[in-house]
Amino acid sequence: QVQLVESGGGLVQPGGSLRLSCAASGSIFSVYVMGWYRQAPGKQRELVATLTSPGTTNYADSVKGRFTISRGNAKNTVYLQMNSLKPEDTAVYYCYLSGVPGVYWGQGTQVTVSS
Repeated sequence: QVQLVESGGGLVQPGGSLRLSCAASGSIFSVYVMGWYRQAPGKQRELVATLTSPGTTNYADSVKGRFTISRGNAKNTVYLQMNSLKPEDTAVYYCYLSGVPGVYWGQGTQVTVSS
């Protein structure tokens, strides 16, 4: 059983910062990619940022220069540092892992950017 647990969401004012954390546990034999997706009300889930095992990163155009994905010191952990947050960043953020034995999602953490 593989579990992804996210933390760090909350309410922040425009221009503020948040850091999301994701820790994966269970029978994970190898990880290809970890990352973050988000889903705003009435919209499809979209990619935010991904990080491959060799260290290649990929970002949505809407977050480039503001968000940074990084690997934690603990095994199978990933962070998303979000700076200069905008109201349009409001969404449920989901952690994602692709590896062996499969693809897994966290339960989601709410990020609300509002004054």
